[in-house]
Amino acid sequence: MDINAQYRLWLEKAVADPDLTEELKAVENNEDEILDRFYRDLEFGTAGLRGVIGAGTNRMNYYTVCRATQGLADFLNKHFENPSVAIGYDSRIKSDYFSIEAAKVLAANGVKVYIYEELEPTPCLSFAIRYFNTSSGIILTASHNPAKYNGFKCYNSNGYQMTDEEADETYGFIQKVDYFTGIKSMDFDKAVADGIIEYMGDTVINAFLDEVQKQCVNPDIVKESDLKVIYTPLNGTGNKPVRAILDRIGVKDVYVVPEQELPDGNFPTCPFPNPEIRQSFKCALKMAEEIQPDLLLATDPDCDRVGIAVQDGDGGYKLMSGNEVGAMMLNYLLSQKAEKGTLSEQSVAVKSFVSTDLAEVIAKKYNCTFKNLLTGFKYIGELITQLESEGRANDFVMGFEESYGYLAGTHARDKDAVVASMLICEMAAYYKSQGKSLAEVMDSLYDEFGYYFNVVESYTFEGAAGMEKMADIMNSLRESAPNNFAGYEVIRVDDYKTSTSINVADSSTETIELPKSNVLAYTLMNGNKIIVRPSGTEPKIKAYITAIGKNKEEAGEIAEKLIAEANALMN
Repeated sequence: MDINAQYRLWLEKAVADPDLTEELKAVENNEDEILDRFYRDLEFGTAGLRGVIGAGTNRMNYYTVCRATQGLADFLNKHFENPSVAIGYDSRIKSDYFSIEAAKVLAANGVKVYIYEELEPTPCLSFAIRYFNTSSGIILTASHNPAKYNGFKCYNSNGYQMTDEEADETYGFIQKVDYFTGIKSMDFDKAVADGIIEYMGDTVINAFLDEVQKQCVNPDIVKESDLKVIYTPLNGTGNKPVRAILDRIGVKDVYVVPEQELPDGNFPTCPFPNPEIRQSFKCALKMAEEIQPDLLLATDPDCDRVGIAVQDGDGGYKLMSGNEVGAMMLNYLLSQKAEKGTLSEQSVAVKSFVSTDLAEVIAKKYNCTFKNLLTGFKYIGELITQLESEGRANDFVMGFEESYGYLAGTHARDKDAVVASMLICEMAAYYKSQGKSLAEVMDSLYDEFGYYFNVVESYTFEGAAGMEKMADIMNSLRESAPNNFAGYEVIRVDDYKTSTSINVADSSTETIELPKSNVLAYTLMNGNKIIVRPSGTEPKIKAYITAIGKNKEEAGEIAEKLIAEANALMN
């Protein structure tokens, strides 16, 4: 590929968005900047596209978005007689613009479009796909990434993100589309007048909220609890739907962080709008000094993840991890359904395999079938769809990922911070009625089952050189498998890329019955674990570390040793 020829072509042809021309002129003669924009095409996978907003084939812009949409249209027209697509978008820079341009491309290709009138959470898009029975769905979002990113997530007709096969075939169509001559488009207003583009009204959102509300297990507990909550949508999509569902269940004392209430893709008070990070709670924690709430909630920009902070007993607030919230929510749902006699004898709960094993132990207590799936909520969506096809949708209790994604109910096939926010508040109200904080509830679970110290270490590798470094690290781990980590013997090695599980003691192997994925998992003595996985959406390798001890101190000491070992591997 001649990078400079690509650059000159874009300088000449990329005139649809004036921002692109300005940017291209600004980097003229800067070889590093030109290389970074053109050394590759943004890849389309099961998570769609994601990248920095800007000019070039390796950026999110009018041409990369419309090229992907054209490829999607070609894929849909091959497989559906009358294809249709639901489109949503979040508060990110250019998300609304990209959504309109994508709709114009689909309409020009004869694909019916249902589009939200304003920004909405990702789970609302998943819901709309099944509500309208569309062939596919698109949401313009980069989830919890910094402001410079945007993304194009693609869903199938079941309401979860495309499978590997669907994404691969769609990518094949995309690669055939020329950026400047291969994209069809039409006038948006004409498409609306012709009925090929149709706005979704409040009816859809209200139907979504109705389904969310059905997941309450103690519907009246909140009204009686006088629960006090501080909420921040982090300048994203959660503001209206989260407040609406909390109002429906009786949470009247909701204080919204004013600086982070309204949509703003620049995220001025929160450069990393990720509820996993304490900085996301900075403004909320400041408010808490005066209000003294029971609970702080923060949803990410597309409102598919939620983080919480709870009273710690010393007048401060403790941030709870995604693993802790997932385990605690599962325990709450199972215990309450069991108590009320509504727990199915064939109940099923599920998590991503990198999430805490504490959840599996809790499920066993209630005779609930438990499944571990690959990282990516589409796998949980697939499981729900399978249960539904067997007439067992009501057997699904919940699914979660350690990265703050939860789903109870089958209304969506993606993680849903609206239903999770509702259940967290209900759970907090229930335990408040017993004189317990959520921190105390979590401590009681650790006392009962042992302390599970779960931590995720992320290692960033930017640019072309970074991609090579990530590949080298994974190859090295495969070719020279460690036999211990920090003195803890490796008992089993699971290579999800080769679908092989190796028992180290006798070298026997088993087949892993999950889709292939570039992941290595090491099970150590006493149930401790290290799982190494390149991110599917960011230039990072993540190490998921589990350390199990009798108490926090013992587990923490083990975790420190394993973290140090992981750090050494990534250098």
